[in-house]
Amino acid sequence: MTDLLDIFLSASFWVALVRIASPLIFATMGELICERAGVLNLGIEGIMVFGAFAGWLTVYLGGGLWLGVGVAMLAGMAFGLLHGVLTVPFGLSQHVVGLGITLLATAAAYFAYRLALPEVTSPPKITPFAPWPIPGLAAIPLIGEGFFAQTPLTYAGFVVAGLTALVLFRTPLGLALRAAGENPAAVEAQGLSVTALRIGAVAVGSGLMAVGGAFLTLSAFSSFFFEMVNGRGWICIALVVFGGWKPGKAVLGALLFAAFDAGQIRLQQTALGATLPYQVFLMAPYLLSILALVVMSRRASVPAALMVPFNKGER
Repeated sequence: MTDLLDIFLSASFWVALVRIASPLIFATMGELICERAGVLNLGIEGIMVFGAFAGWLTVYLGGGLWLGVGVAMLAGMAFGLLHGVLTVPFGLSQHVVGLGITLLATAAAYFAYRLALPEVTSPPKITPFAPWPIPGLAAIPLIGEGFFAQTPLTYAGFVVAGLTALVLFRTPLGLALRAAGENPAAVEAQGLSVTALRIGAVAVGSGLMAVGGAFLTLSAFSSFFFEMVNGRGWICIALVVFGGWKPGKAVLGALLFAAFDAGQIRLQQTALGATLPYQVFLMAPYLLSILALVVMSRRASVPAALMVPFNKGER
C-alpha cells in the first residue's frame, strides 16, 4: 500500500500517465467518430503503424514536425477512404475489410521503410516535439508537470477530444453523423447522403488514428520501429465501448488505462516486483481494463445501425 501511495504521489507517474494516454485519445476519438456514423473500423492498428512511419519519415527527410503530423493524417485518411468505399457503398464486411486494412497498412509501412532505408540496421533518430510548459499551471504540485508541461501534440489531443464532443453533440453535422449510425433511413429522408456522411466520418476518423500513431514517433520517442504501436489500436476500440460512445468518458477511459500502464512499470521496481514475475505486471493493465470494460459496457447504448449496411431507397 505504501508503494502504491508513493507512486501516485510521484510527479513522474502523472507525466507518464498523460504521455501514455495521448496517442490513445487521438485514436479513440477517430474510432468513436467512425462508429458513431455506423462503421466499425478494425483497420485502426495498421493505420496507427503507418501514421507513425509516415510522420517519422517526413521529419527524417527534412520536413518539419507539424508537416509530419499532417502527412500522417493524410495517409490515415487515404486508408480510411479505402475502408469507407469498400464497406459503405459496396457493403463488404466491415470486419474483413478492417483486418485487411490493418494488414495492408502494416505491410506498406514495412515495405516503404525497407525501400527508403535498405542498409539501415538500427532505426535512425529524429528530434521530436519538445515539452511546452504552461506558465503558472506547470508549477502546480504533483499534477502540474503531468498535465501542463507536455508536448504540443499532447495538448492537441485534448483539444481534439473537446472538438469531437462539440461537433457530435452541438452541431447539425454531428446530429447527422449520429443519425447515420442510429437511423440512416431518417437521414436519407432529410435529403442527406448516408454514404457521404459515413465515408467522410471514416476518412476523418482514420486520419486521427494515424495522428495517434505519429504521436509515438514525433512526441513520445525519437525513432520508428514496428512493434511500437503494440496493440494500442485494439485498446482504443475497447475504450470506445468503455466510454459508451461518448468522447468525455472515452478520454477518462484512456487516462485510466494509462494509469494502469504507468503504475505497473513502477510497481516492477518495488519490493513486490522482486517477488512476482514481470509478466504479471505487464498483463495487469489489460486485465484491469477488461474488468472496467465489463462493468461500464453493461450500461452502454450501442449505435443502432453500427455495422448495418445501408442501401439508398431501402427501409
